Amino acid sequence: MDHRTSDEAELVRRVQAGDEAAFREIVERYQSKVFSIIYGILRSHNDAEDIAQQVFSKVYFSIKNFDFRSSLLTWIYKITVNECYDYLRKRKVRKLVYESEFTEDESQRLKAGEPGRDQAPPIDDVLARRDLALKLLARLPAEERDLLLLKEVEGHSIEELAEMTGINENTIKVKLFRARQKLFKAAQRLARPTPGMAAG
Repeated sequence: MDHRTSDEAELVRRVQAGDEAAFREIVERYQSKVFSIIYGILRSHNDAEDIAQQVFSKVYFSIKNFDFRSSLLTWIYKITVNECYDYLRKRKVRKLVYESEFTEDESQRLKAGEPGRDQAPPIDDVLARRDLALKLLARLPAEERDLLLLKEVEGHSIEELAEMTGINENTIKVKLFRARQKLFKAAQRLARPTPGMAAG
């Protein structure tokens, strides 16, 4: 797919030439997609709004370097995911608690110190699992990580991924398979007890 001849490419060239109206058009075209990507990773509306502003600020100042090797959406997606990871690193992940994980009843029980019906895992365990997931994702090559997030977090089909990235469908399936295998193996390695520790 030639990314230099689309109407999207024409829009980029106008922005690169200093056309502010063209940049506003890019924001209007992609802001809901950017917001949904951020919300899918962070699960926080306030954080998503702040980071979306940072993403488009970065797009504005970096678009002069856009080289048309990918679609504009793929390029913006990568900036968005990177901003999310930067944010999570700064917040140290463990400080984040997503209220979407708890119902109002569970929240009241937690305050009252009562166990839930199925004894929800301690909050430290929830955060530790989220921290582990981020560590595992960080071990994947950027392209495989992006494809996995687009598929699993954003819910795109293989056909949509092929259209967005310019990679053929079979190659995407192979890359997703490899990414999942790497995550599984990395999880096994991290789950092993540290050598030299006494067995319980």
